Amino acid sequence: MSRKAERAARIAAILDERFPQPGIPLDHGDPFQLLCAVLLSAQTTDARVNLVTPALFADAPTPAALAALPEATILRHIRTCGLAPTKAKNLRALGAALMRDHGGAVPRDFDALEALPGVGHKTASVVMAQAFGVPAFPVDTHIHRLAARWGLSSGKDVVTTERDLKALFPEDRWNAAHLQIIYFGRQYCPARGHVIAACPICAWAMSKTTAAAERRRGASK
Repeated sequence: MSRKAERAARIAAILDERFPQPGIPLDHGDPFQLLCAVLLSAQTTDARVNLVTPALFADAPTPAALAALPEATILRHIRTCGLAPTKAKNLRALGAALMRDHGGAVPRDFDALEALPGVGHKTASVVMAQAFGVPAFPVDTHIHRLAARWGLSSGKDVVTTERDLKALFPEDRWNAAHLQIIYFGRQYCPARGHVIAACPICAWAMSKTTAAAERRRGASK
């Protein structure tokens, strides 16, 4: 086993200890609602999405209802989310596309999901993993940052990070590990105000070079 693989195994054990049964952070009742919630979560916190989706889903509980809802009404529901005008446009188009191309059902296919309005690879991966249980390792900016901090990936880009994490963690762990890393980052490993010595993973996994660079960035702010 390589040193990087040993590090990943030790990290996995810590994640299992801290977050043995990670729940899905976005409230939803079915795959359609999860898809909408994940689309809304870009540039917005999960907590904010969970505040706006109950009223949105009350007005638009199905793809057909969402497609029929005026864009202005959708925007009114989600106006406190980042990029709200674009998201409102994409949500209405998403409802129409699901009705037109998929009989009102959320497709269980990466390519079909990524072809939907406003849906990228990360969103498709979240839906496949959390709605359908298909192994995936969605990488957002937070997971990308932590993978670099922990020496699991070069941090070059999210595509590279996803490839590296998939190679280091067993496939049957991908879905849980994705959520565990998100929760760990929120509680122990924030982007700002991060105390390296107090972090259960960074304290030993972060290289001296990475730690020094992070301290310099913090000092310059």
